[in-house]
Parts: sequence; structure tokens; C-alpha cells
Amino acid sequence: MSEAPNRRPAIRGSTRVVGVIGWPVEHSLSPAIHNAAFDALEMDWTYVPLPVPPGHVGEAIAGLRALGLAGANVTMPHKTECAELLQDLSEDARRLRAVNTIVVGSGSTSGHNTDGPGFERFLREDAGFDPSGREALLFGAGGAARACALALARSGLALLSVAVRDPSRADPLLEAIDGLPTAVTVVAFEEADRTEPELIVNATPLGVHGEALPLPRLRPGVAVVDLLYRPAETPLLRSAKDAGALAFGGLGLLLHQAALSFELWTGRAAPLPVMSAAALGALADRGPSAEG
Repeated sequence: MSEAPNRRPAIRGSTRVVGVIGWPVEHSLSPAIHNAAFDALEMDWTYVPLPVPPGHVGEAIAGLRALGLAGANVTMPHKTECAELLQDLSEDARRLRAVNTIVVGSGSTSGHNTDGPGFERFLREDAGFDPSGREALLFGAGGAARACALALARSGLALLSVAVRDPSRADPLLEAIDGLPTAVTVVAFEEADRTEPELIVNATPLGVHGEALPLPRLRPGVAVVDLLYRPAETPLLRSAKDAGALAFGGLGLLLHQAALSFELWTGRAAPLPVMSAAALGALADRGPSAEG
């Protein structure tokens, strides 16, 4: 008997398993994204949510190998602790002090961070923006902001202005890009409108509930990226479109960092169009409420 339409293949003893470690994880788009990719490539793999409460991350990492999993993504609030627990870290995971992808190899369990390379791919392939020799404004200095800063500095950005409410919060970001030639200036959040960037990136939660950012003059040719992907149009993106600037939400980064995780686990190129369609479908199914 043939399988019913849209039904996933059966899980067998040979099925390779990956998942996402976090608390909570029920709102994650990752299962839909990765399972669609496995199905499209007819791979005997599956991706599952792995809810791990705070204080149990070490047990979860050990359990990946004990249970025969091929690896896992890591989301909040466990990224930093995973970086502290894993000895085998990629350069990006070490610089960012955060792990978002674990690979269980034959001899070791390694930690990676695909956010920076994912942002590089997003800028190059989706936004068509080359940061080399240019200026950017970054709102925020948390984990996502640090990954974006690292990607921009590695791509040859000339000047990065980091807008934060507390200047000391930018210290980990400065450490993450230490040794790279990009000049960095930390500006008061309310003075961000005095900068003249060619790229603006919002790496804060501001915009989820309609909050406005202190924006510099927007104009055609400026690229604007809001890492939020819900709502689909934030006040920042609306302002960018009204001014004729290029405007991008955060779904592209999510997809590119997921594709890089996929490639680390499987050694195969990720089917990005399939993954994108799955993410959009999952978002549409969940309705207008904000993501957790």
C-alpha cells in the first residue's frame, strides 16, 4: 500500500536522528524546516524537538551520543552553556562563546555556530549586499548581534556603529571581533539616528509589539535587515520600504544558518527553496500571534 500524501516516511532502526535542544522548543520552526529537507532529498533522517530544562544541558549533550543521535541544534537559553561544556569548538563558536549546532562524530562531539556564516550567506545571496569598505549600524549587542558583527567584520566592513542602552553590554561583541580590522564605535541607543550607515541591522526584540527605533535617514540604496521574522512587517521594515530602501526580515538568516547545520550533519547541500517553503507554511499555520 502506498503512503498517504504528505505523510512522512516511517522511522526505522536505521533512521538518523537530530533535533533541537532548548527550553521551550514547542514554537521552533526547525522541525518543519529540516524534515522537509530530509523528505525532499529522500533521506532516512528525522528531526525532533528536545526540550531540556535549565540545569540539564550537560546530561543532554552526553545523551546525544548515548542515544545515537547525529547531532542537534541548540537554542535559548542553552547556547552559552553548551560552549562552556564542549571542548571541541569551531572558531565561530569560540569567538561568540555560543553553540547553536552540535555534531556527534565517531570520536568526538563538537560545537559550532552557524549564525555568523549564515548571515554572510544571507547578505551575499539574498540581499546582494557586499559589506566590504562600507558602514553599518547594529542595534543590540546580544548573541545574534555578535554573530552579525563577526560576519560583517570578516567580510571587510569598514565601520560598525553598535547602538546599546548600556555601553558595557558591547564588551562581549568587541571581544568576538578582536583582531579583525573593522573599526567599531559604541553609540548611545537614542543617538543612533546621528549615524550615516549603508546597512542597518536590528538584532533586538524591539518591533515585536510595534516599537520604533531611533533611525538615521533612510534612503534608496540603504539595506535594512530586521532579524525578527514575526511580525512579517515590523515598523523598521515599513519605514525602510516607505523610504525606498531595501528591506529584509529575519527568515533568511534563520534558513541559511539552518542550511549550514544541515550540511554539517549530513555532508550534503541543503535544499533551501524547500526549507523556505516549509518555514513559510509553518508560520502561516500558526496564525498572527507572535513567536515565543
